[in-house]
Amino acid sequence: MSDRAAAGEWARHWRYEELPDTELLRARYVRHTFSRHSHDGYVLAAVTGGVETVGLPDGAVSVVPGGVVMINPEVPHTARAGAPEGWAYDTLYPSRELVAAVARETTTLRGTAAFAVPAVRDGETCALISAVHRAAEEGNALAADSLLREVVQRLLHRHGGPLPVRTVRGAGARNAAAAREVLESRMAEPPSLEELAAEVGTSPFALTRAFGARYGMPPHAWLTDARIRRARGLLDVGVRPAEAAAAVGFTDQAHLGRHFRRIVGVPPGAYRRERLAAAPGR
Repeated sequence: MSDRAAAGEWARHWRYEELPDTELLRARYVRHTFSRHSHDGYVLAAVTGGVETVGLPDGAVSVVPGGVVMINPEVPHTARAGAPEGWAYDTLYPSRELVAAVARETTTLRGTAAFAVPAVRDGETCALISAVHRAAEEGNALAADSLLREVVQRLLHRHGGPLPVRTVRGAGARNAAAAREVLESRMAEPPSLEELAAEVGTSPFALTRAFGARYGMPPHAWLTDARIRRARGLLDVGVRPAEAAAAVGFTDQAHLGRHFRRIVGVPPGAYRRERLAAAPGR
């Protein structure tokens, strides 16, 4: 029996092809912790058991059953159990495009829509998020899509606002952006911090400070997160985990697996199987 099974942990991260631009995660975690990472889209999580503690740039919040967690795009965060029994939740990951479409149709928000608070007690919306999962699992596309849009609309009306823009001006901002470009282009064989700093014309400590101010993580943590995102894209189209690991710069499949689970919540093999199962024609 694995450590996860012994702890009573389980998770399913999947995509229902009839549900537009949204991924789903339903899980129970006890010992598992999510390392600092961010998402290209949004996180809307309904806590259904235990206590989840979410670490955000402005501090940690603990969420109990009936609570909804809302995380905006590119906001670095962690997650862990806030009680000995762990936590269970149903999570939706709607894309920027989906949230923008709902905002245009149902609100007066201008610019990129965002959620102004990280968590609220809202049992009705919590139940709606769980209902999206049930409808998707039952193959009820009309219900799943309708409920998803209702969730986004409710939360935008109650807690919506413009997305805050993280601005870092001057040479530090330029150096951070240049360093990010280097890491993206040489992901499989990145330079050391000293080499990276020299390449963009600054010192290692100055670069670390500027990079953290701009992206919410030091360069090495940002690189791990970026590697996992790129690996997910490869797994989405059927690339095997070992090949994906090599392509993005992890030493082997086990190395990918450790980081993948701590950011995505499931092993890369399980993630890939769900994607292949959901592919059209299968």
